[in-house]
Amino acid sequence: MDEITFRSDTVLSDVHLYTPNQRHLMVRLNGMGQPVFLSQFKLLWDRDSQTDSGAKGGDHTEGTPPAGAVCSRTGASLQAGAGTITPEGLEAQLDEDGDLDVVRRPRAASASEPPGPPRDKVHPTILTQEEDDVLGDEAPESSPYNVIKIEHTMATPLEDVGKQVWRGALLLADYILFQRDLFQGRTVLELGAGTGLASIIAATVAQTVYCTDVGADLLAMCQRNIALNSHLLASGGGMVKVKELDWLRDDLCTDPEVPFSWSKEDISHLYGHTTILLAAEVFYDDDLTDAVFKTLSRLAHKLKNACTAILSVEKRLNFTLRHLDVTCEAYDHFRAWLQRLEGLAGGRLRFAVEPVDATFPQLLVYERIQQLELWKIFVEPVTDPTVSVDTASQPFS
Repeated sequence: MDEITFRSDTVLSDVHLYTPNQRHLMVRLNGMGQPVFLSQFKLLWDRDSQTDSGAKGGDHTEGTPPAGAVCSRTGASLQAGAGTITPEGLEAQLDEDGDLDVVRRPRAASASEPPGPPRDKVHPTILTQEEDDVLGDEAPESSPYNVIKIEHTMATPLEDVGKQVWRGALLLADYILFQRDLFQGRTVLELGAGTGLASIIAATVAQTVYCTDVGADLLAMCQRNIALNSHLLASGGGMVKVKELDWLRDDLCTDPEVPFSWSKEDISHLYGHTTILLAAEVFYDDDLTDAVFKTLSRLAHKLKNACTAILSVEKRLNFTLRHLDVTCEAYDHFRAWLQRLEGLAGGRLRFAVEPVDATFPQLLVYERIQQLELWKIFVEPVTDPTVSVDTASQPFS
């Protein structure tokens, strides 16, 4: 096949960041002409013998690697810790201040020594479906119920990062598997579902899951992933409905000519039965974060029942010239919104926020780093009779 090259102007998720030169199974090109890959993420559970008590917590499943291990169909392996393991297997060195001491690649000494590939490129080995069998024993599954298959892209422009697999979605999926009783028989809505991984896991216990995002190409990818994992859903009796939900619009699309639009029956069921809302790794841009929280508030005011929103976020550290320091601006904006919700008064809904202890067992194999966080927002009606009707009916804006 032609060489697939990822350049520095693209975004690469951490799930595959350290495995750029591993072998990857490419299954197709999507509607945007981007290569789509298939990865299999191992589930550390025994579906046939799982009990409620085992699903709720306790020790890690036997054979579970230490938190921080990551693996998928690509055969990658990383261990979290003070040192960073590079693809060449060497431990990255830190200077006396704890900063990464980057070893620069030496320039070619002469024209007779051809330089290596530019530093802003990596060259993964692309496999086709016909070459799938060369992976052999690298495939992690021992039964169809021990893996979740996800089609995804690996490197995209910023506007298409939803087509990649992100650690926050895997953390949220872990929490769903840990708190199965919370999701049992419920109606769940996921905002910004991306590849649909968390929605698929939720449907193994929930009754109905609305898997939502924007863009026909991305939503079609969600639909394909749901089909790839239909055996997981069938055993749990859950149903996943892929729908378009644009955070920048106040209403849901009901045009039957538009792919993944809403029917009146779906809208009625959504507002009448939803009690859990999910969002993972959608808080990396301030404008999008504003839109997510406004959408959460707008939906909460339309739901007939009290609801709980479970949010997954990664605290990303960046050095900015504006501050001349390491900051977490996107994360700080996210936390400011949580405080803003808790400070609301005079409406008909009360928002209570609390962090989730992320030490629950890891049932999916990935790198669970300390910067990954889960937050819960409890939304309940205010019973104070002094609340006026005018202010009570207005969503947060």
